[in-house]
Amino acid sequence: MAEDLNAGAGGFFGHPRGLATLFMTELWERFSYYGMRALLILFMTASVASGGLGFDVAKAAAVYGLYTAMVYMLSLPGGWIADRFLGQRKAVFYGGLLIAAGNLCLALPTLTSFYLGLALSVTGAGLLKPNVSVMVGQLYSAGDSRRDAGFSIFYMGINLGAFLSPLVCGYLGQRINWHLGFAVAAAGMVLGLIQYVEGGKHLGEAGLRAASPASPGTTKTLRRGLGAAVILVAALVWLQSSGVVTITAQMLSDALGVILLLTVVVFFFWLFSSNAWTPTERKRLVVVGVLFAASASFWCVFEQAGSTLNLFAERSTDKVILGFAFPSSWLQSLNALFIIALAPVFAWLWVRLGAREPSSPTKFVLGLLAAGLGFVVLALGASSAARGIQVSPMWLVVVYLFHTIGELCLSPVGLSAMTKLAPPRIGGLLMGVWFLSLSVGNYLGGRIASMYEKLPLMSLFGLIAAFGIGAGLVLSLFVRPSKSLMGGVK
Repeated sequence: MAEDLNAGAGGFFGHPRGLATLFMTELWERFSYYGMRALLILFMTASVASGGLGFDVAKAAAVYGLYTAMVYMLSLPGGWIADRFLGQRKAVFYGGLLIAAGNLCLALPTLTSFYLGLALSVTGAGLLKPNVSVMVGQLYSAGDSRRDAGFSIFYMGINLGAFLSPLVCGYLGQRINWHLGFAVAAAGMVLGLIQYVEGGKHLGEAGLRAASPASPGTTKTLRRGLGAAVILVAALVWLQSSGVVTITAQMLSDALGVILLLTVVVFFFWLFSSNAWTPTERKRLVVVGVLFAASASFWCVFEQAGSTLNLFAERSTDKVILGFAFPSSWLQSLNALFIIALAPVFAWLWVRLGAREPSSPTKFVLGLLAAGLGFVVLALGASSAARGIQVSPMWLVVVYLFHTIGELCLSPVGLSAMTKLAPPRIGGLLMGVWFLSLSVGNYLGGRIASMYEKLPLMSLFGLIAAFGIGAGLVLSLFVRPSKSLMGGVK
């Protein structure tokens, strides 16, 4: 087993040695993603004269929400492709290559390369993100009590990359050249791939083979479908760039909303109508549905970070401390900094509590309440910004602290819960479902962000706060029934 090959004296903080390889892979992938995300809406709304795209906020928010939603939506087919065809090991590698290519396209100064870069990046993330998390779970045996702590350590690696990237890419992009910032994000992904290949020997059997290999006929059909999809996307890009057709960001956003709704409905209908599950598995899948709804609600609130909070930092926040003026994108590092500081504390806390550790649904309730309270704080700060005052960055510091506490209660716990609740034969697919919940949340968050210039900021932030707190209170009613359906899983 992978655990036996990687544990012991050569382990990683008392965990399998392969965790270090996946830790660094996700660190560099997140460096690439968050470096680009810190710049994205600022680049789109910057004037053409300053090197930006000159989009209005409504259009930029639609593109931003479309991009971040697609990053996670494509995790569903990405998990399925790994389960049936590639295995997680190859899926992560190919995903990283596409992400690097996408960021290189963003480094080119044309609108066509901008949209092509976003398309390549979301496709790569769909392959990489669900499958690297599945491989983390495969490093541990079913009853290993270190699993939740291992995911918390893995999550700290994610946020080390997320902390560094806005500082590096944000500074280069905002102060020197937007496209240089995107190029450095691409370089980060390349470094991640190099160490992933070199560290593969520590992963044992994790992700080497497809869990449920498809027949040769199905494989041939998939290849044809992928080829047709590539041709269709290339044709649409050419038609758009040549002016033959006009596809607006709002059209794409509306279409994505329909696709997301249909995907969620169809998937859960298939999941609950299938006769493939044992009674215990079926009960656990009901809990997956409850956690899916809670997760989507949380990320709708939390993922305002790259849109409304980023715009608030740029337009309404005083960015001078002790005479030093810093780029607004640097504030994007606060969440990751708090994660790095608090993730070990939470990892220790869950182990320390032992039998008294809260269940996954209870942790989700705490996460939603913390996210909502963060926007209660920001609504108060927005009252000063509404009068034209540049407010202290401490308002955002407190918001990100609340959001970080919420994230640590929900995100690593959700990753771990999916690996424990999922039937083994669809582990990659259900990890994709987890990321689909992030897609729904990001999409809804993008639609909310498009109202940034249409509603008073205090009202907008107050509504977001009410949504987060209300979702937490509703979920609290389902905690006890969910625990009884989990069949001994915490």
